[in-house]
Amino acid sequence: MYLFTFKKKIMQITNNIFMVRPKHFSFNFETAHNNFYQNQVKISSKEIIDNVIAEFDKMVDNLINKGINVDVFEDKDDLITPDSIFPNNWITMHESGEIVLYPMFAKNRKIEVREDIIKVLTKKYNFSNTIDLRKNICNDIFLEGTGSMVFDRKKRILYASISERTNQKLVEHFSKIFNYKTILFKSLQKVKNNYFPIYHTNVMMSIGDDFCVICLDSIIDSKQKKNVILSLEESEKKIICISEKQKNNFAGNMLQLKGNDKTLIMSKSAFKSLERNQIKKLESLTEILVCEIDTIEKIGGGSVRCMIAEIFSNAS
Repeated sequence: MYLFTFKKKIMQITNNIFMVRPKHFSFNFETAHNNFYQNQVKISSKEIIDNVIAEFDKMVDNLINKGINVDVFEDKDDLITPDSIFPNNWITMHESGEIVLYPMFAKNRKIEVREDIIKVLTKKYNFSNTIDLRKNICNDIFLEGTGSMVFDRKKRILYASISERTNQKLVEHFSKIFNYKTILFKSLQKVKNNYFPIYHTNVMMSIGDDFCVICLDSIIDSKQKKNVILSLEESEKKIICISEKQKNNFAGNMLQLKGNDKTLIMSKSAFKSLERNQIKKLESLTEILVCEIDTIEKIGGGSVRCMIAEIFSNAS
C-alpha cells in the first residue's frame, strides 16, 4: 500500500499534455454498449479518417498557440484501436512520480496501452514508478482513468460516478494509494424512455482551478447531490450548472489547462450549447479555447477532455 505525500505545491492544472494522432478511428461497437453518445454515419472510412485527422491537427495547433506543451504520439499501424484518440482513459501521471495504468472495459481498448509511450514519458518527465491497476483484479471490473475520476487535485478530492466502467472498489483502492477523499454518486442519462448510468464521470463534470462545470440534474439521489454540492462549496469552487441538453452536447467534457494564461478547452458544440450568462461566468475565471471536432464527437462519443492526457510530474 502506498500513501503518497508531496514536497511541492500541488497544481490543479498543467502545462504539459500528450495526445494520440489516430490512424484507425471509427465507430467502436464494443464501447457503444454503454456509450450512448456515439453515432454511426453514412460516409466512407477514408472520409472519416481525413476529417478526424484534420480536426485533431487543428486542435493541436490551437493548443500550442495558447502556450500549452503538447507531446503527440502517432497511432500504431498494426493495432486496430478505434478509440486511441482518447488516451486519458488508460493512463494518468502524478506529481509523486507515478504513472498509473487502468483496466479498460472494451477488449479493443485494452490494447491502447503503449509501452513505447510510457518509456518516452518516463524519461522526459522523470517518472519513477508505474502502478498497474490491471494486475491482480477480476476481469469484469473496470476503471478508466480521468474518464472515471474527476480530480480536485489541490484539495485531494476525487469525484466518481459509479457505472459499468467505474468500479467503486477500484476507485476506493486508487484513493487509498494516493490519499484522496472520495465523493461517490450515481448519475443517469435518459435514452429514449429509459435511464442508464452515465458511463464516464467526465461527461457530466469538469473541475478547473477555482470552478466546477457540472450537470447536477443527472444526479437523481438527493443525498448524493447534496453531498457533491457541499464538497464543491467547501472546496471554494464556483459551481456552474449545465442542463441535460448541454451535457449531451459535451458541455461537461471540458478541461482547463495552463498555457500563456489559464485556458478552458471545449468543443464548438459545447460552446454553442452554453447560454450567454454561463459563458460570461467562465470568461471571468479563465480564457476559453473552442475546438471544432464535430466528427470526433459524433462518431467517437467523446470530446476534448477525453482527447487529452494531462502530464503532472516532479519535472513539470
